[in-house]
Amino acid sequence: MFATIAYDLSHMAGAMVLLAGFVVLYQRRVLGVLRAFAAQSIAVAGAAAWQAYSQEAPHLYVTAAIALLLKGIAAPIALNRIVRRLDIHRTVETAVGIGATMLAGVGLVVLATLLVLPVTVSSAALTRETLAIALSVVLIGFLMMITRRNAITQVVGFMSLENGLVLAAVGVKGMPLVVEMSVAFSLLIAFILFGMFFFRIRERFDTLDLQSIESFRGERR
Repeated sequence: MFATIAYDLSHMAGAMVLLAGFVVLYQRRVLGVLRAFAAQSIAVAGAAAWQAYSQEAPHLYVTAAIALLLKGIAAPIALNRIVRRLDIHRTVETAVGIGATMLAGVGLVVLATLLVLPVTVSSAALTRETLAIALSVVLIGFLMMITRRNAITQVVGFMSLENGLVLAAVGVKGMPLVVEMSVAFSLLIAFILFGMFFFRIRERFDTLDLQSIESFRGERR
């Protein structure tokens, strides 16, 4: 009975992370993107906490706490302050329309499923499905980075991608804590560097819109 409940709840947690990824992709305003990313990170924290309980792996509680505090709370608040301080254009600039982007996201989920399931035939059903969902989240993060012109939304895409890696890590039994910690702290370092990078771009070009920067360099006329 417990095994069935554990399977269903693990499945639901992964599905919530994936759904939040689509919500991030759908948002048309920067603040909406940040809120949706915070919700995704909280879902990742919940998935990690549940895996810690069901796998009897206390170290995953550390992963859950890092995901909740660092990405669910600290990162969205810090990015929101950057948006307000730099007075960044609040509407998300897209290279591809929202409808086409959502369809591409669905296609990436299908692609992830087709790639993962055949090569994990010998693994448990939950592991196979969790890895398929995690790869889908990673690919949607890549899609976010490709189809959004604003630097803030591209950073959110990068962090959303990392959420998929954390989901894969906690869904596979025996993943060492050092791997999860290294992923989390690499994100922290990247976040600090991105913050410094934003301010330098703003000082130099007076904008964070990548299309305007390309025009400044003479790549677009």
